[in-house]
Amino acid sequence: AAAALGVDPARLFKTLVVTLDGARAAPGAPGAPGAGVRLSAGVSLGVAVLPSAASASMKLVAEALGAKRAALADAATVQRVTGYVVGGVSPLGSRRALPTVIDASALRHATILVSAGQRGLSIELAPADLQRLAAATVKHSEPTRSVVNSVSDRR
Repeated sequence: AAAALGVDPARLFKTLVVTLDGARAAPGAPGAPGAGVRLSAGVSLGVAVLPSAASASMKLVAEALGAKRAALADAATVQRVTGYVVGGVSPLGSRRALPTVIDASALRHATILVSAGQRGLSIELAPADLQRLAAATVKHSEPTRSVVNSVSDRR
């Protein structure tokens, strides 16, 4: 995808919708820890935006979104709640506002590309604009505390 767009692959970010179990705060305002769509008692949804080439640390995603555990949401739930199909989920414009965390590596770039809500369609924007528009938090990376596993962890 990066080659087709003529951009550095490090600037391509993916959007994951996750189930959050054991949220420490009741659902509330968009972007607040534990806020969002409640699926059942103690289970809600959230969004993680991270580099496309990275794998998410579900433990750190859960921590960043104020929950005890996180797991990828199933495709049917993703489409029902966001209005997007898996592979084309945008961190913007979802049917329902979901708490969102952006991996801090986005801040290394003047602009990043995220899905525009359709497979194969991307939008380019500044990380600060994405943070503002999605009412997102940024998980500031410590050497081993990013919301993503390092490349070596993926092997």
